[in-house]
Amino acid sequence: MTRYVALSRGINVGEHRRVPMPTLRESLADLGCAEVRAYPRSGNAVFVPPAGGAGPAAWGEALERAIAERLSLDVRVLVPEGAEPCRVAARIPFSGRDIDPARLLVTLLSGPVDHARLADLDPAAYAPDQLHVGEREVHVHCPDGARQSRLTQALREKRPGLFGTARDGNTVRALAAMVTSDEPR
Repeated sequence: MTRYVALSRGINVGEHRRVPMPTLRESLADLGCAEVRAYPRSGNAVFVPPAGGAGPAAWGEALERAIAERLSLDVRVLVPEGAEPCRVAARIPFSGRDIDPARLLVTLLSGPVDHARLADLDPAAYAPDQLHVGEREVHVHCPDGARQSRLTQALREKRPGLFGTARDGNTVRALAAMVTSDEPR
């Protein structure tokens, strides 16, 4: 049985783009998904899609339509391959250092990273922030916080040409645990 993670972009961070987690769970259940669990106040959910049928990208689009119909919000939703959050959580590249996962920003992308778009970006110019570009994700360690990071701003300006959404290290690890756990949430 494959579990997917739905990552809603840009919701529940301000007062105008609220998506209640019960609504998110109900939307996925109405689409025929099972074992739907939402990560509290985040716009993230883990679910088992119905057998056969659509792949991850189609589930993201279906959930976008459901949110638009229920709440009149235009929300982008990324649904990575089932094991992707687990792979990303296991590969956090700054291991061996004492890093607060809340200061680690992981941007999951809708496709493989085009390294040529980032070739002229010199991570050393943004110290103490650190950068690691993975296969379908970008990791940024922001010891002074993501809001203070010039590196995260530079990455936004590079626009990798893909849809992406960022989560902190704690959230990525929690979602990976939800994907592999049979416990209800």
